[in-house]
Amino acid sequence: MNRVLSAVAWPYANGPRHIGHVAGFGVPSDVFSRYSRMAGDEVLMVSGSDEHGTPILIAADEAGMTPQELADKNHRLIVEDLVSLGISYDLYTRTTTRNHESVVQELFLGVYENGYFLEETTYGAISPSTGRTLPDRYIEGICPNCGYDGARGDQCDSCGKQLDPQDLEEPRSRINGETPEFVETQHFFLDLPALAEALREWLDEREASGLWRPNVIRFSKNILDEIRPRAMTRDIDWGITIPLEGWRDERTKKLYVWFDAVVGYLSASIEWARRLGEPDRWREWWNDPEALSYYFMGKDNITFHAQIWPAELLAYAGKGSRGGQPRDLGELNLPTEVVSSEFLTMEGRKFSSSKKVVIYVRDLLSRYQPDAFRYFVAAAGPESQDADFTWAEFVRRTNDELVAGWGNLVNRTANLIAKNFGEIPAAGALQPEDAAVLAATEAAFDTVGALIGQHRQKAAIAEAMKAVGEVNRYVSELEPWKLKREDQRERLGTVLNVMAQCVSDLNLVLSPFLPFSANAVDVAMGGSGEIAPMPTVEEVADLDDAARSYPIITGEYSDFPEWKRRPVEVGRPVAKPSPVFVKLDPAVVEEELDRLG
Repeated sequence: MNRVLSAVAWPYANGPRHIGHVAGFGVPSDVFSRYSRMAGDEVLMVSGSDEHGTPILIAADEAGMTPQELADKNHRLIVEDLVSLGISYDLYTRTTTRNHESVVQELFLGVYENGYFLEETTYGAISPSTGRTLPDRYIEGICPNCGYDGARGDQCDSCGKQLDPQDLEEPRSRINGETPEFVETQHFFLDLPALAEALREWLDEREASGLWRPNVIRFSKNILDEIRPRAMTRDIDWGITIPLEGWRDERTKKLYVWFDAVVGYLSASIEWARRLGEPDRWREWWNDPEALSYYFMGKDNITFHAQIWPAELLAYAGKGSRGGQPRDLGELNLPTEVVSSEFLTMEGRKFSSSKKVVIYVRDLLSRYQPDAFRYFVAAAGPESQDADFTWAEFVRRTNDELVAGWGNLVNRTANLIAKNFGEIPAAGALQPEDAAVLAATEAAFDTVGALIGQHRQKAAIAEAMKAVGEVNRYVSELEPWKLKREDQRERLGTVLNVMAQCVSDLNLVLSPFLPFSANAVDVAMGGSGEIAPMPTVEEVADLDDAARSYPIITGEYSDFPEWKRRPVEVGRPVAKPSPVFVKLDPAVVEEELDRLG
């Protein structure tokens, strides 16, 4: 048994989530976490809404709301979206809690006391029309290193170089296109050069493990080549206060949202333990060097999870060239793996809410089954290269693979058992073809499980569906519906018992990918429908401010079935089933394209 931290990227609370967001962090993390629980690991899956930073201020102004009111509204929307997808968080919280604030400030103080913050005068970007600070990511221009037009003020996605906004050629605001003004300002910089050697040693170890996706390890090591100090505070009045004398009262100086957000994995773990009534329980995942941690996100966040967050952890522990000692939180584990997905596009275009090139999660799930989308992401998502969501492919995969493949097998099996026996029959002597198909579905546990554990979910679901195909071939070749004579009844019972066992096996194997239908399949086969535990929403009070309340996602996940064959229960009643999956009308494609305009 391993302790596994499943650290899931924090959705930004400036609006509801679209399917491109959840394809990168949501579905992959949930598939992995569900499998890990079934494999016997002790999983802690945490995340929350990222609610600070300038974009929230901008969106709040546009909506005529305060930043907190907007964050409250969008946090609730995001919680609803993620629960509707079945994402099985132990705790999904938010960054505007008092608990999060105190943990972030503790990390800051540990890094500061160990000498890894530099106080420097630098230039800040100001919007000439509003006078408001522009965050690095809201400034675009031409990269001075590779000439890419579209580099952001913090990094160039083309060459991977770390940048400052004033480095860009022809800088412009992404908000309104105006040229920003750069003014002198004082900030704390994380001394990344003093941590570079420790970071490189860690990345060398990760590369030697062979676990990281090649694109992630390459990008992570490339950004070390020209490493330099990076500002960790901002000129803004919406965020976490700098916990130092002379700075606490600076209303317009706050911690950088990306310093604050990555600490959320730790603060959420601490909040989870506190809500459990075991306030030190989080240490089992963070202070035990044997514990494993996997961070799920899109590729645009690699810098923060493979450089900034590990640097913060190393600095807090005093592991850089300046030395030092950890404070009360102790030495905290570095990521075992940064599991970064590429981008999902839509009908060949980048997602853009402002340009209405977008499909929101709640809109999709108001018309289609969540497992149809989860299946698409697992089978055709942006695991190791960019992928394109098209309505034609969504309909094809739903109809040809889910409905005609897996759904048809479940329906045929339950129908034949209900019609001929009314219950799962006993098996007689097995023929070679029976033993072969049973061996194939049992072998899927090892094959599919190993691939999920390696974060190769596309290959994993392909193997699962390959096993579905083998069982469908077995049924088609044996044609059990033709075994009608009385002297064939024992043989019919054996074949239907084998089919029931294969469906049971494959339902468990597919349950991390398709949790909603796993429960429906279990019901169809006479079960209780509790194969895949589901998350719930709870309204809770802030642990340190009883006047504030907010929704969280949590769940009871102790009843996950084991990742292995469970012998079917002979005599279990099976009634005529309803279809598990909804077949889509091909006209859906044109309807959805028209909806997009």
